Amino acid sequence: MYTLLRGFWSYLSQRDEYSVLILGLDGAGKTTYLEQAKINFVPNYRSLPLQKITTTVGLNIGQFVIGGVRLKFWDLGGQEELQSLWDKYYSESHGVIYVIDSTDPDRFDETKDAFDKMIRNPTLESVPLLILANKQDLPGAFPVGEVNKVLYDSMPFVGQRECTVRGVSALRGDGVPGGIRWIVEKIKQNASKRPSIKVT
Repeated sequence: MYTLLRGFWSYLSQRDEYSVLILGLDGAGKTTYLEQAKINFVPNYRSLPLQKITTTVGLNIGQFVIGGVRLKFWDLGGQEELQSLWDKYYSESHGVIYVIDSTDPDRFDETKDAFDKMIRNPTLESVPLLILANKQDLPGAFPVGEVNKVLYDSMPFVGQRECTVRGVSALRGDGVPGGIRWIVEKIKQNASKRPSIKVT
């Protein structure tokens, strides 16, 4: 009887969990964005000093709950040799956040190449996509419209999926909560195509 009740309680206490990939070149601000998201959505979260965050080698994982939805974020390293690992995570993802350093036009071609490889992968078809023009707080940052032009030729590959391009400052937190709420809303709307994982 105890086992039956415990199983029933486990079933009732399950939550939907969705996985979100945070992708982009090294130095784009992916880890800072994830830290800022945790600052905004995890009560009493004690962050690393944001100025001391270094380039990710491998991955960082973050988890928190928004509106009854548990989110697991996979912040994957953006160095060229690590980009070949990105597709190992595609089948489990429910959304993608792609971060671009809007202050580094010398790497726009490189970021477009990485974006193209990612967006053309059929495993990610229909997965909502949030593109962030990061570091908008810095002098010389290209505005969102200019960063959007970098990816213009790639837009046909976005297809019918939900997609938006937004300007943010991961360091200051500008635009971070709105972007997270947008991706959560679109992931929930897309649940018929990419169902959640049930966790207790």
